[in-house]
Amino acid sequence: MFMTAKNARLSRSAPQRKKTRRATSTAKANDPALEMRGRIRAAILMIPRGYVSTYGAVGRAAGYAHAARQVAGVLHRSGGLPWHRVLGAGGAIKLQGDHAVEQRLRLEAEGVAFRGRRVNMAKHEFKYPRKVSPRRKSN
Repeated sequence: MFMTAKNARLSRSAPQRKKTRRATSTAKANDPALEMRGRIRAAILMIPRGYVSTYGAVGRAAGYAHAARQVAGVLHRSGGLPWHRVLGAGGAIKLQGDHAVEQRLRLEAEGVAFRGRRVNMAKHEFKYPRKVSPRRKSN
């Protein structure tokens, strides 16, 4: 395309916006990924000061067994969560470098005791309340 006076004027004008369809609130409410993130966030927020939990236990408490990676993803992407209270299996700090040092210092400031490089899970593990399922009537 050759540059003419008309083309020059058109190129300087504000770009035209494409008409896109906005997502409605009903679409967001039915999004299973959004629901999963919300339930994982709620499970993380349940962990009190001075206690810890594992990635797998948080996933199970949120209602998603085998969702440890999703728990890590929610912690990575969400702000305002007590991320330092979530550990790997057996109480191991899974972060690397300065983040691992910061996590240990934050936990020690909350009174969490360590046994070597792991948290003393027998003393500081937060046990989520069990979900009580309705009893079936026996025939």
